[in-house]
Amino acid sequence: MDGLKGRLLVATPVLGDDNFDRSVVLLLEHGDEGALGLVLNRPSALDVEEPLPAWSRYTRQPEVVFIGGPVSRSSVIALARLDGDVAELAWEQVLGPIGVVDLSRDPDAMGAALEAVRVFAGYAGWGPGQLEFEIGEGAWFVVAAEPSDVFTDTPERLWQQVLARQPGDLARVARVPEDLSLN
Repeated sequence: MDGLKGRLLVATPVLGDDNFDRSVVLLLEHGDEGALGLVLNRPSALDVEEPLPAWSRYTRQPEVVFIGGPVSRSSVIALARLDGDVAELAWEQVLGPIGVVDLSRDPDAMGAALEAVRVFAGYAGWGPGQLEFEIGEGAWFVVAAEPSDVFTDTPERLWQQVLARQPGDLARVARVPEDLSLN
């Protein structure tokens, strides 16, 4: 399986892990050493302004810290959408204009290039071969990501939205009820 950096993992209805029920994960890294991603559709109740006041004015609705996954919830990772020259910025591209940004930097020093930020506490991680095994077992759909997925203002609907735009039978999965006994 080629590197999946910048792709989405969409939890299948039969995944069976409460940490990832109906989750949409953007993969930031994927290779021989494993994979790392962020759950895009788990907003918390914590306003970004509380832990990161300098960055809060760049956040988009909802302006909260998202729960990026079950691993290391005390760590913080931020994704930023940039427009313009990013060569000198502390930023690593993941998907088009979206990348991981260094929160130790002053956001004002990035100038007009910084359009939006989304902050995540924790992340999703897989050891070598673990993600490939889970995909092979049918736990995840692997689909193309769109930059708008990261900054959706309706994260609670992202699972359905991502699936609904897929071709063929996969789009029908978006209509599967949360309680499978109702299907």
